[in-house]
Amino acid sequence: MVNKVTTATVIGLDAYKVSVETDVLNGLPAFSIVGLPDTAINEARDRVRSAIKNSGFTFPAKKVVINLAPADLKKEGSNFDLPIAIGLLTEEEVIIEEKTKGYAFIGELSLDGSLRGVTGVLPLILGLKSQGIKNIFVPKINSTEAALAGDINIFGAETLSDVINHFIDSPIKPTVINIENYLNINSNCDYVYDFKDVKGQQKAKRALEIAAAGGHNMLMTGSPGSGKTLMAKCFASILPPLELQEALELTRIYSICGLLSSDEPLMTKRPFRSVHHTASANGIIGGGTNPKPGEITLAHRGVLFLDEMVEFPRNVLEVLRQPLEDGEIVISRAKHSVKYPAKFILLGAMNPCPCGYLGDKEKQCTCSEFQINRYQSRLSGPLLDRIDLQVEVPRLTSEELLNTQTNAEPSEKIRERVIKARKIQSERYKNDGILTNAELTSKLIKKYCQLDKTGTEMLKIASVKYHLSGRRYDRILKLARTIADIDNSKDIKQTHIMQALQYRISKNN
Repeated sequence: MVNKVTTATVIGLDAYKVSVETDVLNGLPAFSIVGLPDTAINEARDRVRSAIKNSGFTFPAKKVVINLAPADLKKEGSNFDLPIAIGLLTEEEVIIEEKTKGYAFIGELSLDGSLRGVTGVLPLILGLKSQGIKNIFVPKINSTEAALAGDINIFGAETLSDVINHFIDSPIKPTVINIENYLNINSNCDYVYDFKDVKGQQKAKRALEIAAAGGHNMLMTGSPGSGKTLMAKCFASILPPLELQEALELTRIYSICGLLSSDEPLMTKRPFRSVHHTASANGIIGGGTNPKPGEITLAHRGVLFLDEMVEFPRNVLEVLRQPLEDGEIVISRAKHSVKYPAKFILLGAMNPCPCGYLGDKEKQCTCSEFQINRYQSRLSGPLLDRIDLQVEVPRLTSEELLNTQTNAEPSEKIRERVIKARKIQSERYKNDGILTNAELTSKLIKKYCQLDKTGTEMLKIASVKYHLSGRRYDRILKLARTIADIDNSKDIKQTHIMQALQYRISKNN
């Protein structure tokens, strides 16, 4: 008689219900798994056999056939070990099949019968929950992460025997977690880098505050040692805390990539991904035979920092154009396409020329005009068009450098203003499906970025003088909207437009 055990598999960020069908036939002992399993699933034959025997149960000495239905869906991962073992033990009548109805099972088995943690647990649980499954067994180490799904019974087991005993005489208590309390407790943390340690650079600091408040992209250009990289590292300390929706979204991504810590099953801080310029295009956007998330997805709702930005290969930088515009990346393969979110702040830093001293007041540039043009042209116009703030970071003066009594504003105070601005945006866009000004569409810009006659005339003059594209015009309005939010102004005023133009128009325009 064939029995069925429920589990799931993940493709992209979506989980699909899988039925593990088990049949034990008369014949020579054999163990076959069908239904498009990957290598890890095929190797489950040896793990399951040893786990069952070492747990004190009998493995059937007959022909065993396991079918993973639907058969046309590719399955991968080691989380099928536990449901396969449950199916076999049901065939051996160790467990009554009726008792496992309404349950799903996820977990990898060790040879001694203990359960090991697996990746992608939260997406798997959410997928099963959407299919109406209310009771799910997972390894004990994954139980807290699984419980984040809410309104579902998560049973964390340490061994195969624990799972069996649950259906016989020793029920396991479900794991319970208060997500909002967990997020609030763990979101407050100390940062290694703080703006109070950054000397001078008031204009750049103000630009970084605006970028954090509205989710805008930013590029810093300056000579070596001017503080670009240090300020970028301090940027993480002024980002607002994650909302619950954002935290769960990030947790799903990091769970699939196996980057979640068992001690911290919920992402509580915005990611700050610093990428070396030797990274490949697939490393940035994601890829592989079964496409996995890249750096732009790992930086979702956080920051992607590209230091020495012009040193990245041109093709690597150009792949950022579409994700920066759409906030997502679609990776297509012959058999299927996978969509990953990619709403991140792009933070770049670069020197103005190969030697690094173009425009420096104290050291002369040694580059030819040809070298300078070739160096700067590595950032294409379309890419620069998508960067809202372009700021020059000059060399510190000797007075600023030697001043040990700096009264620089700490990150904590800047962060308070950023949080207030984000709350204004959250309230304003609560019915529009977005969270920040940077996500405004053309339709929403017309609704929320109305200008008075003076502001309209100012932008008209700027559009003629600097040959503004439609995209750049819209981004100036988004930037002005953020500056107004920081100033707690309901209307976009002339001063906000002037500041937006100052940060948006680079000297090369």
